Amino acid sequence: MDIDAWVWWLIGAVGLGIPLVLTAMPEFGMFSVGAVAGAVTAALGFGVVAQVLVFVVVSVALIAVVRPIAARHRDGRPGLATGIDALKGRQAVVLERVDGGGGRIKLAGEVWSARTLDSGQTFEPGEQVDVVDIDGATAVVM
Repeated sequence: MDIDAWVWWLIGAVGLGIPLVLTAMPEFGMFSVGAVAGAVTAALGFGVVAQVLVFVVVSVALIAVVRPIAARHRDGRPGLATGIDALKGRQAVVLERVDGGGGRIKLAGEVWSARTLDSGQTFEPGEQVDVVDIDGATAVVM
């Protein structure tokens, strides 16, 4: 039983695809695509040196091009803010005078106790303020 070289390349591609599925490391997928390119090269009748060269060039090119794009895409996604983190940076309306000692604001449809970030600052009812932090059950505004 004589197996053609392109079949061995496809077996290698499947073999490289298994760790991709088990470990979720995309590099194995890129090597697998390189092995498929090697199989195509073998099917076209090129020699072993050309097959290995195509495998290496395609695999390295995919790693050099796709990995940085994937890393930028992964790192560029904003995280989903929940709880009090979702309130930071939002605007609120002053209900009762807010100063360094306290006050009341309407934030996200709810009434919150609030104090100013700078103790010398005051905000009168009706003014818009920005929430910079949440300290316990008190919004710190400016």
